[in-house]
Amino acid sequence: MKIGNVDLKNKLIVAPMAEITDAPFRKISKKHGAGLTFTQMVSAKGVVRNDFNTLRLLSFPKSEKPIGVQLLGNDPYYLKAAVNELKHFMPDVIDLNCGCPVDKVTSKNMGASLLDNTAKLGTLIKSMVDEAGDIPVSVKIRLGRDSKNVSVVENVKIAADNGASFVTLHTRYRTDRYDQDAKWEWILKIKELANIPLVANGSVFEPGDALRLVNEFGSDSVMVARGALGNPFLFKRFNNIIEKGIDPGHPEVSEICETALEHLKLLIGEYGEHKGVNKAKKHIIWYFKSLPGVNVLIEDIFKFINVADLENYIRNHAKKIEENKFEKLDKDIINNLFYDKVQFWLHEESNVAP
Repeated sequence: MKIGNVDLKNKLIVAPMAEITDAPFRKISKKHGAGLTFTQMVSAKGVVRNDFNTLRLLSFPKSEKPIGVQLLGNDPYYLKAAVNELKHFMPDVIDLNCGCPVDKVTSKNMGASLLDNTAKLGTLIKSMVDEAGDIPVSVKIRLGRDSKNVSVVENVKIAADNGASFVTLHTRYRTDRYDQDAKWEWILKIKELANIPLVANGSVFEPGDALRLVNEFGSDSVMVARGALGNPFLFKRFNNIIEKGIDPGHPEVSEICETALEHLKLLIGEYGEHKGVNKAKKHIIWYFKSLPGVNVLIEDIFKFINVADLENYIRNHAKKIEENKFEKLDKDIINNLFYDKVQFWLHEESNVAP
């Protein structure tokens, strides 16, 4: 799929995720083969007001390109003004968030609440496209509010009619929880009707999931969110299948360990030791989530306060896995640990500047 001057060549896209897709996460993802990454979602008003925290979230060096920025807003004036400011950063795509379901966002008539007002959605997209110039504008949507209020057909059409370069479709309703199955069949339905590139999103955890969405359901590309947590290897595996027809499979424990340590080092460089160590803990759990001993790691890791002790613990933990020192856990137990203790960020209200 081509986005402006960027040809993704079927490479996967990293979804914008609050408190996740900072520079260290993006760099690790890009190193392992992601075709396009996104900064964290930022407030259009925050951009216009030059809010320091907002500008920090969307800043990036040229080495990170291609990269996209996702805006949150519901006012065409602020969205247009924000796009004008963003042009100075020269992102490769600017996206409008119409998929965030958290109450803090929807209660202000932003995010997924925009799914209910197709006409307004068209106005917002047009205001961005008119200001963006050569920078492609996209929109990320869900199927609709719920199964009785499906608005995806109308919203994809209005996006195309108002100049959006592509639509990313998260194949869940606004009211769906993340433990509910994504409804991939909608990709095929919409692709048959749409005259605009369609990026599939929702429950992509293995390269085979992305391949199915491209080959069986007709998506032009695939955006990965939770499936990339502690798993940048997914991008490399997908690209290897596309280019060579071979899946190298899950990485060895040693590669997982070294990648987790590299991610930790990047976080320390970005935030300093104290904040970097604290931010790293959830990522480290995600790296080791499918391996024996993750239950022990979850109980131990939050006590560490300095980088040296945390690095030693990670190396020793990986060595114990290789030496079969941990009891293998049932997959359901691991999934429950992942959902209950590790995915906590999905249930937090989005930290977005007003």
